[in-house]
Amino acid sequence: MKIAVRAGLVAVLASIAVFGVSLLLGRSDARPTALASPRLAVPAVAAEPAWQGSLDYAALDERLQAMMGDPSMTGLAVAVVEDGRIAFVRGYGVTAEAGGEPIDAATSFRWASVSKTVAGVLSAQLAAEGAFSLSERLSAFPTSLQLPGGAERHLTVEQLLSQQTGLPKNAYDGRLEGGEDPVAIRTSLASVATVCPPGACHTYQNIAFDAVSEVIAARTGKAYEQVATERLFAPLGMTSATLGTTGLTQARRWAQPHRHGQRLPFGEAYYRVPAAAGVNSNIVDLAKWMQALMGLRPDVLSPDVVSAAQRPRVATGRPYGRMAMAREITDAGYGLGVRSFAYRGHLLVGHSGGLSGYRATLLFDPERRTGIAMLWNSDAGLPFRFQGEFFDHVYDLPFTDFLELEEGEASSIALAGSPRS
Repeated sequence: MKIAVRAGLVAVLASIAVFGVSLLLGRSDARPTALASPRLAVPAVAAEPAWQGSLDYAALDERLQAMMGDPSMTGLAVAVVEDGRIAFVRGYGVTAEAGGEPIDAATSFRWASVSKTVAGVLSAQLAAEGAFSLSERLSAFPTSLQLPGGAERHLTVEQLLSQQTGLPKNAYDGRLEGGEDPVAIRTSLASVATVCPPGACHTYQNIAFDAVSEVIAARTGKAYEQVATERLFAPLGMTSATLGTTGLTQARRWAQPHRHGQRLPFGEAYYRVPAAAGVNSNIVDLAKWMQALMGLRPDVLSPDVVSAAQRPRVATGRPYGRMAMAREITDAGYGLGVRSFAYRGHLLVGHSGGLSGYRATLLFDPERRTGIAMLWNSDAGLPFRFQGEFFDHVYDLPFTDFLELEEGEASSIALAGSPRS
């Protein structure tokens, strides 16, 4: 692999244990700075972190630094799990454009809709233990969800989690963002015209999806946040994982929302639909969650639970919209809050999400037990594109420039298509 310029790296090396393996975490204190057009990353010289694995992590790091030169980026945390092991963790940029701190492995971000994977897995776990059945109809629970024609009397928990309500996409999200109570909004959904019969197609929701938090609370006698913490976050050792505003803002270091370099007001609306978008954590804990979804924590999540959550129940459109990567995706489906699709013939599983000033993604190959997780504090779409470059490298495929960075911002590296050391 050709590397014309090797960037100097700023690293803070901290030894942590992940499943009994000592892992070194690298951190960038360098902020991509606008010296001239285009913006360039300006790193300081320091020790190089000990990233270990068959992937070329120096090349990956340089490509990510090039991406951070784009003015749409503010801060970013990245983790790679390779063959089941956390092999790469690094922070880039800052928590805030003015007076912010460097992003590191302990910086907390919002998961946005990646939170739905928690709701789906938690529901599968509770169903496996007999708390309820995924085939039970919502009418068996005291939820606030009312659907056109009384369809909640027939819709099952499984169909709710796989986004088969039949409602228009993101129904009444604007009202939630405007400050309305999600319980009142769910009740009013009965008057919305459907786009398909409930149970017949996939239509992505937030407010309606969060009715599963009411299902879980009703059968456990505990708040959704407490159940998720006790049954998933605590046993998985996800010590930074929380649900709600204070869980983020009281973290030792947390990333604030931005758009094109401007700080945005901090919005709390989606914390009121916790099953849909309420989780916060640092990048290490998101990587631990990815390991659990890979089936690597059978002490917490049995293989049957993992399989039940990930098995697609309904076909969907291709994710990632008009991005070039989307053209390589086929067989897209949705399980219990979990997406899956084929990328260049390889099965990938995960979820992405976005809130004002925040984005998140988690995507992995379950056969290779290899994937990438990213959290960032801006509305930028570039990290979503980077996933294609990452998996092309994993699969030894020829390099495709999915990032399409402006001349001068692009790294001289092709992150695929050459032998690995």
